Amino acid sequence: MIDQVFPYATTLVEELLTGADSSKPLHLLLSTPGGDGEVAVRLVRAMKARCTELTIIVPDMAKSAGTIMCLGADRIIMAAGSDLGPIDPQMQIGGSLVGAREIDQALRDAEERVAAEPNAFPLYAGLLSDVNMLMIEQARSATARTYDLIDEALTCRGLNEEARKAITEAIRGPLVDDAKNHAATVGPELAAKMGLPVELADPASDSWHLIWSLWTRYFQLGAWPAAQNAVYEGQRASQVLTRG
Repeated sequence: MIDQVFPYATTLVEELLTGADSSKPLHLLLSTPGGDGEVAVRLVRAMKARCTELTIIVPDMAKSAGTIMCLGADRIIMAAGSDLGPIDPQMQIGGSLVGAREIDQALRDAEERVAAEPNAFPLYAGLLSDVNMLMIEQARSATARTYDLIDEALTCRGLNEEARKAITEAIRGPLVDDAKNHAATVGPELAAKMGLPVELADPASDSWHLIWSLWTRYFQLGAWPAAQNAVYEGQRASQVLTRG
């Protein structure tokens, strides 16, 4: 799965899983800048119902909603250059993804500055012209759901309440409250210290060479980060979605 995480992804992933042998492990090659955390939990639930063990392989990045997906995995395979990121719900504004916290903070900053200098209202009204009150409320609601989604993803691993709370506390700073921006980097060592089931791939191993070769072929399709195409592929189905 190489795409943003939005509702249509559920149908595409379900198509890949149709007829899967639930007595076998499942491996997902994932690259995503993030998206909808609610969808991320749905995807993890769907995959966990079709396998004995879920392994998510991150050759590049699995940000935000992608990190939520990783929280539900039994194993996460990363290399030194792989990247998870802050759990910050993403919303589409125009053709871009914008963090829910960033939308809310931009409005709060504008309100404070206009209150201090009323003549600045036309400037900030123009800067926030793509944002309406419905989007702001959606952004605030999505942010408020962050810890619920973390817990739901960890529940998919079958962890008890004590274990879920321990991991949630460990990731609270780096992945939620202390993250300054959506691009903040969380590499494999930090992710492992936070209690995530990370396995650091040996870059010289044959298995990683095969994974990297596969990833670069998808990259050449113009998938992510070029964002020209999205790729959903498995043994039973292959979808390349062209944008624009």
